[in-house]
Amino acid sequence: MSSAVNKYIQYIMQLSNEDNLRLNVLLAQDLKAVRIDESKMIVYALSSKGDAKVQLNPGCRDDKYIRLVKELLSNKIMGSPGGYPVYIKRWARMGQDRQEESLAQLLLLGEQEAVVAVVHAPTLTPEIARHAWWAHPSSENARRLLEKKEIAESDLARELAEFLLEFLPFEVEHRDMIDSVRLCLQPELLTEGEKNDLWKRAKRKHSLYVGFLHSLPDALPEKDQAHQSFIEVQNQLSELQQAGNVYAIQLLRYLSEPGQKFLKTIVRVLDKAASQDTIVSLFNAFTAYNQKLPLAEIKQRTIKEAEQLAQVWLMNKDDEQLQSCLNACPQCRDQLRAILVLAQMGEVTLFPIFGLTDALGSVMRKKLKPLTDPLREHLQRLQT
Repeated sequence: MSSAVNKYIQYIMQLSNEDNLRLNVLLAQDLKAVRIDESKMIVYALSSKGDAKVQLNPGCRDDKYIRLVKELLSNKIMGSPGGYPVYIKRWARMGQDRQEESLAQLLLLGEQEAVVAVVHAPTLTPEIARHAWWAHPSSENARRLLEKKEIAESDLARELAEFLLEFLPFEVEHRDMIDSVRLCLQPELLTEGEKNDLWKRAKRKHSLYVGFLHSLPDALPEKDQAHQSFIEVQNQLSELQQAGNVYAIQLLRYLSEPGQKFLKTIVRVLDKAASQDTIVSLFNAFTAYNQKLPLAEIKQRTIKEAEQLAQVWLMNKDDEQLQSCLNACPQCRDQLRAILVLAQMGEVTLFPIFGLTDALGSVMRKKLKPLTDPLREHLQRLQT
């Protein structure tokens, strides 16, 4: 290749003088974040004085010119034009602890993956979170931000929740739908009207119900009534309930109006679940609901094993709380056995089935029947 051609390639593979000057002026300001619109060839910046932008004038292919822009940003921020890839690969989505200054620097690189790294950082502050959200607003980033308690309690949280609700109809993965609902239902993010509207939407996409089961297990927005024996059982177990008997508390929780709504929703999801992610998340909701029961520490791979242990546990004389509950309410034996079985349900219970199939929809539900049919019987023992 001739020297003239080499010089020409070097010439066209450089930033124009105008872009180089304007970008350097931009970087001299007190910047909070930078994002690049590659389709419009515009560099946007968020500074302490407001928004700014630089319209790029490429002298070569757009993708190569963008790479030159990012090299300039990396050189100014990280001290090396290739600093970004090396720096980011060490901890991009690993969640390693980083100082606030390091996180702030990543937001100036114009790289979406760098923003993702910031969003995943456990030490993220509300201020840095807002800058990251400006740099790369996406449903995945909104979910990761709302997972952090400090962010969920900040003034940014409402904006994130509104974004997730608006984007919810376009979600493809059931896991993402469930997480969006679960995170939006954190305290004080949605109005009662918005919760009711979201509940109505769940009638068309049953995966959304699972988000409610995670976040509002005792406050589902639906009218129902307590189990027909609730008052009688409550009278028999009230003293034990007040004394903190975990079995009395959990049995009355199931038989109460909120508990009946919880059980009814479980059955709805089992009837219509379309993905394995939905079923896995449903069983995780079960795990959380029963976590205070002693048997909840044991997760069985089959429901038959759970039933066998529950039967043995009923005769466990060393469990004084359980025996007290049986003595105070002898007619509740079958219901107590049911909650002992349910307490042992978890994601592990699905392994023998989902480990052998990737089926979805009605085929998946058919393969689950050896588990879900006996499970329904235990659910029915607790329902009116």
